[in-house]
Amino acid sequence: MSHTPSPNRYSRPDFYRRCGRSGLMLPIVSLGIWHNFGEVDDFENARAMVLRAFDLGITHLDAANTYGPPPGSAERNLGKILRGDLAGHRDELVIATKAGWTMWPGPYGDWGSRKYLIASLDQSLGRLGVDYVDIYYSHRRDPKTPLEETMGALSHAVRSGKALYAGISMYSPEDTLRASKILRDLGTPCLIHQPCYNIFDRSIEGGLLDVLGSEGIGGIAFCPLAQGLLTDRYFQGIPKGSRASKSHSFLRPAQVTDQRIAQARRLGEIAKARGQTLAQMALAWVMRQPQMTSVLIGASSAAQIEENVAVLKNMSFDDAELGAIDAAVRG
Repeated sequence: MSHTPSPNRYSRPDFYRRCGRSGLMLPIVSLGIWHNFGEVDDFENARAMVLRAFDLGITHLDAANTYGPPPGSAERNLGKILRGDLAGHRDELVIATKAGWTMWPGPYGDWGSRKYLIASLDQSLGRLGVDYVDIYYSHRRDPKTPLEETMGALSHAVRSGKALYAGISMYSPEDTLRASKILRDLGTPCLIHQPCYNIFDRSIEGGLLDVLGSEGIGGIAFCPLAQGLLTDRYFQGIPKGSRASKSHSFLRPAQVTDQRIAQARRLGEIAKARGQTLAQMALAWVMRQPQMTSVLIGASSAAQIEENVAVLKNMSFDDAELGAIDAAVRG
């Protein structure tokens, strides 16, 4: 089955930003192929989300070897969609995957060795059914493997044609600076860094944003909505089908605290005054940083993707609004 995409999907040029100093443009909103894309999930819903995202101009789809559950199943499901509905549109898409967390038993299925990263990429290409990925990430820093080896593996992936760009995720400012220098010396500049960043978690403001700016590395924030806590979804408790309701989710019920809900409610009032939903304001807040190229959203329905893309309607903040947001979090 082939999907006929919307002819208006590229009608908003302001929906795309250049990634660091590279020539690659990414949509402001990118789609994470993780939650609701595994073997345990409804494939038809996953398919509908990817196709709706593409119709809205979301060209960047972000996966990882371990995403599911079970591990590998999110890539397999994405591969079905790429070979089916989106066959013929590969060159319009930026497909990313990662390796760095436990994928198979034994000493070669985890962390950041050259053996693991290259083997994992070959497996990911098979599951996705593509000849190359656009971005290949080291998913986390391996403290026991020389950074030169991990970055050398990423550079090899690019030089072999199995990836077009190299990226890193969850690296400290110091390791990001070192990794960037190594990759630059290898002739494979670091394209992108994927950190956690949202109104509740601002740790990257303590140095990483400066490194991204000075090194010309693009930023793409994961968990920009704090796994749903920066939406109105938990205002009345934990709904069925939400992340906190699933046993395999990283958001646990204990994290949905009264304090977090109170903070989210206060933030929601600010968003309402801006003519936005809380989710839209939270995404715009991340994207106010010039170093950020995109936000990486998770979704459980096509309607959520539509809501998040509507962030374009109001992307600016004045000092009073930023101060009110800070005060809402402090309580």
